[in-house]
Amino acid sequence: MKIKKKKLISGILLTSLVLSSGTAFAFNSFPFPWGAQVDKFANGWTLTPAGEQVKLGDRPYGMTMSPDGQTLLISNNGQSTQSIMVVDRKSGKVIQTIPYKAPEALFLGVVYSPDGKKVYASGGGNNKIRVYDVQGQQLSETAPILMPATDANGKKMNTFPAGLAISSDGKTLYAANNLHDSMSIIDLPSGSVKKTIQVGHNPYLVTLSKDGATAYVSNWGGTTVSVIDTASAAVSGTIEVGAHPSAMRLNPVRNELYVANTDSDTVSVIDTAKNQVARTIELAPYKGAKEGSSPDALTVSPDGNSLYVANAGNNDVVVIRLAKDGEDNKQDKIEGMIPTAWYPTGIEVSQDGKQLYVANSKGYGAGPNPNGSNPYDKNPTPADQYSGSMEIGTLSIIDVPAANELAHYTKQVVGNNGFDERDKVRTVKGSNDQQVIPRHVGDPSPIKHVIYVVRENRTYDQVLGSLGKGNGDPNLNLFGEESAPNTRQLARQFVTLDNFFADGEVSSDGWNWTVAGMANTYVQKTWPANYSGRNRIKDTYADNISSIPNGNFENAYIWDRLAQNNISYRNYGFYAYPGYYLPSSLPGLIQHSDTAYPPYDMKVKDQVRVDEWLKEFKTYESNDNLPTVQLVRLPIDHTVGTSVGQPTPKAMMADNDLALGRLVDTVSKSKYWKDTAIFVVEDDAQDGSDHVDAHRTVALVISPYTQTGNVDSTHYTTTSMLRSMELIVGVPPLTQFDASALPMFNAFTDKPNFKTYDAITPKQSLDEVNKPNAPLAAESSAMDFSVEDRAPAQRLNLAIWQSVKGAGSQMPEVKSSIRSQKNSDNAGNAEAAEENGHLQINW
Repeated sequence: MKIKKKKLISGILLTSLVLSSGTAFAFNSFPFPWGAQVDKFANGWTLTPAGEQVKLGDRPYGMTMSPDGQTLLISNNGQSTQSIMVVDRKSGKVIQTIPYKAPEALFLGVVYSPDGKKVYASGGGNNKIRVYDVQGQQLSETAPILMPATDANGKKMNTFPAGLAISSDGKTLYAANNLHDSMSIIDLPSGSVKKTIQVGHNPYLVTLSKDGATAYVSNWGGTTVSVIDTASAAVSGTIEVGAHPSAMRLNPVRNELYVANTDSDTVSVIDTAKNQVARTIELAPYKGAKEGSSPDALTVSPDGNSLYVANAGNNDVVVIRLAKDGEDNKQDKIEGMIPTAWYPTGIEVSQDGKQLYVANSKGYGAGPNPNGSNPYDKNPTPADQYSGSMEIGTLSIIDVPAANELAHYTKQVVGNNGFDERDKVRTVKGSNDQQVIPRHVGDPSPIKHVIYVVRENRTYDQVLGSLGKGNGDPNLNLFGEESAPNTRQLARQFVTLDNFFADGEVSSDGWNWTVAGMANTYVQKTWPANYSGRNRIKDTYADNISSIPNGNFENAYIWDRLAQNNISYRNYGFYAYPGYYLPSSLPGLIQHSDTAYPPYDMKVKDQVRVDEWLKEFKTYESNDNLPTVQLVRLPIDHTVGTSVGQPTPKAMMADNDLALGRLVDTVSKSKYWKDTAIFVVEDDAQDGSDHVDAHRTVALVISPYTQTGNVDSTHYTTTSMLRSMELIVGVPPLTQFDASALPMFNAFTDKPNFKTYDAITPKQSLDEVNKPNAPLAAESSAMDFSVEDRAPAQRLNLAIWQSVKGAGSQMPEVKSSIRSQKNSDNAGNAEAAEENGHLQINW
C-alpha cells in the first residue's frame, strides 16, 4: 500500500501521530492509513513524515538497493512473521513478500551479488545465510549456506549472523556474527565458511573497501571498528570511534568511511587511506542535548558531497554537506533535517541522487486490535493484535529537498520534537503552579527523600478498574479489595493516576526506560528475536554492555547520575538475580546494594523483602542518615500463573500489595514522612487487559504533598516519573526523552496533609496455592519464571485471568492503540515555531 503526502497547511502536515515506548506525539483529527490509531504522549512530540509512505512488515531493520538501482530489498525482523520484501523503486509497490514464521528467522543483513543475479540474507538465530536466485524482481530461495555449529574446540556456537558484505567479483561473502563476536569469510562458489575471525563485541555490520583489500566491522557492543586484511584473513588494526557503532557507509568518491555511533549521537569519519578517524560529526539536536538521537543508518549521495543520517530516536534524517578536500578546517555542515515516520532504521539514495528511501521500523505505531487474545485458541495471538508486533513498518519515499524545502522540513522537526525548547522543563495547559517539583534543576523542594518502587507487569484495569473513581472498567478488574486493598486505598487517599503509560512494551526495554530514560538500538532491535523464540539469548540488561545507553557507559543510569551529584542512595533488588548476582558493569550499584535483600526470585515472598528493607530503614532512622534515594524492587505481582503447588495469582498479588502497604505505613509513621515522596510504577504492563490500552499501568505517588484524594488524568509516562524524581533531588535528565517528558506537576500540591497511612491486611490468604486442577495448571508449571518474560505472556495472562474469573472464562481482547484524543495545544508546535521564527538549533 502506498499513500501520498497530505496537503501542507502553514508548514505542518494535517496528520501527526502519537506512539508508545517513549516517543510522544500530538494528534490532529485526520486519520492515518491502514487503521493506525493515534494519541498524545506527555512530552508533546509529533510525527509528520515527509514524502510518500509504503506499508512494509514487522520492524524493517535491513535494506539494500539492487545494482541496477530499480529494486529495494527489505528485511523485516520483528517479533511476529519476519519477511523479505521486494519493492519496486519507481512505483513504491511491494511486489513480493517471502514470509518466515518462528523459529525461521532473518536479521539485518541483506545484499545483492554485483551482477544482481543472487541475493544473500542473514538468517539470525537459524545460523545460516539464506540464498536466493533473482529473476527480474522476483526471488526464489535456494539451498542456504550453513554457519559453523561448533568452534575449533568443538564448543557449540550460536553465531547469529547480522550484517553482510560481498566482494566485487561476487565470490566472497563476509558476515558479522552478532552473538559470536566474530566475522566469517564465506566462499560462495562452494557455499562454505573458509574462516571465522574474532572481532569486537556484538558486531553489527561489515563494509569492504573499494579495492576489497580491507573489511571493516562495526562492533555494536563497544566503541571500535575492527580492520581486517582480507588477503591474510586477519585483524590488522582497531579504530576507536564512538559508543555502540552500527551502520557504516563508504563515500563513492572519496577515501572516507562513515560510522554511525548510536549512543554517542555522532558519526565518525574514517580516512580509509590511513585507517584513522579524520573527524567526528556531532548530531545532537542542540548544544548540550542528552543522548537519544540514536543514528543507526546512513547513506552518501552519488557525487560524494552529501551524507544522510537516519536518527532513530528523533524520527528524522539529517542532511550533511561533507567538507571537501582542501577546505579550511575541513568542516562538515549540517544543512537541515527531514521528518520521518517512527524510528527510521534504513536509508538508501537513488542512483541519480534525487530520491531518498527511508525504512521506518515502527511506522505509524500500533492500531486497534479488536481480535485480541482468545482464551479458546492455543495458538499465539495474531501478530496484528499483539502489542509487540502491531507497529508495522513503513518506507518513506522522499524527493531530496531543495534548500528552501529543507529549511521548512527542519522547522517541522524542531517543532515536532520540541528542540527549540531544549532542556527546558515541560509544562502543558492546565499544569498547576505547585513548587514541590521544581521548575529548574537545583531549585529547592520540600521533598528531601525519594523512594522509587518498581513492580511487575500489571495494567491499570487489572488492579484499579473497579476503584470507583478514575477511568476504569470494573469488568476487567482481577485484583480487588480482597487482594490489592493497599494499592487501591493508596490511589484513593493520595492521587489516582488513570492516564499513566509504561514507555516499555516488555521487560527488556521496560527496565531500560525505567532506570535509564531510554532503550537503545541494541535493545530495540534484538528483543523481538528473543521474545519470538528465534534462538536469541536475553542480553538486553546491563550485564551486556551493548544494552547500556549513553556515550559514557559509566553514566547511563539514574544511580550513576545520583553518584555524580553526590546524592546518597541505597539499592534494594534493582538488577539483582538469584545468588545476588549484579552485573559487573554496574560497580556503583553493587557498592550501594543491600545484599541481604532478596533478588528477583518468584519463590521468595515480598514480605521477606520488605522485612529486610524495614530493618535498614529503622537503622537509618535511629542514626538520622536515611539516603536521599532508595530503589526498591517488589516483583511478586508478576505471579507464576497457575503453577501447581505455587501461590495463586491472587495470593502473590496480595503478598506484593501488603509489602507495599507496610512500606508506606512505616514511612508515614517515621520522622521522614514530612519530606518524603514514594513513587511506585510497573516496569511494563505487558499484554494484560485494559479498556484504554495495554500500556496503561498502575502508578502511585505517595507523599504528604499528594494526599489530596484527587484524580489526575494528565497523560504521564515512565519518563515523566523519572523526570519528576530528577527535579526533586536536583539532577539533570539522562536522555532527550526524560528531558522532554512532562513532570507530574498536577499530582502534587503545595499544601501538605501529614495524615499517616495504616497498612491493610488483605483478606486473600498469602499462602493459597494452585491445585492440580487449576486452569492451565500444567501449562503454567512448565513455564520458566527464573527471569522476567521467559513465560509466554498471552498464556500466562490467560492463566491469571481464569484463576480469578474461573476456568473457561473468556479473557477480553487486548487493546494497544491508546485512546484517541485531539491535542490542539501541542499540534501547533511546529507551526508556531515556523511562524514565530523559533528555529533555535545549534549544531
